[in-house]
Amino acid sequence: MKALLAVPLVLLAGCAAVQQYATMLSGPWGGQGVKLMLEGGLGTAEFDCASGTLDQAIPSQPVPFSVSGTYRTGQSGPVRDGQIFKSQPATYSGLAVKGEMTLQVKLEDGTELGPYTLHEGAPGQINRCP
Repeated sequence: MKALLAVPLVLLAGCAAVQQYATMLSGPWGGQGVKLMLEGGLGTAEFDCASGTLDQAIPSQPVPFSVSGTYRTGQSGPVRDGQIFKSQPATYSGLAVKGEMTLQVKLEDGTELGPYTLHEGAPGQINRCP
């Protein structure tokens, strides 16, 4: 009898995992000076003269989020083979509601960037390093 009760619980647990995965933001998000590409619970970010990663998924529910990632400052001119850019931990936070996201970035050194306004499916308006 106990084995029969365990089967539905295992099946429900599997459904919960699929539902959780399906409730994360995905796709391109863009705005003035910023572009995000979110896929599979992770993301990449491009900024004017910088880039970064989002190492945790952003929930699709309209609730404030705070996810960890990295931020790497770029430079003007061409990138040389073997050139290394310094990356630092960053926290990406904000709120996404009905296709619009407000995003702020706080770097490990205390620097705060934003707020940025992004729109789902919109291209980022990035200015390359001067």
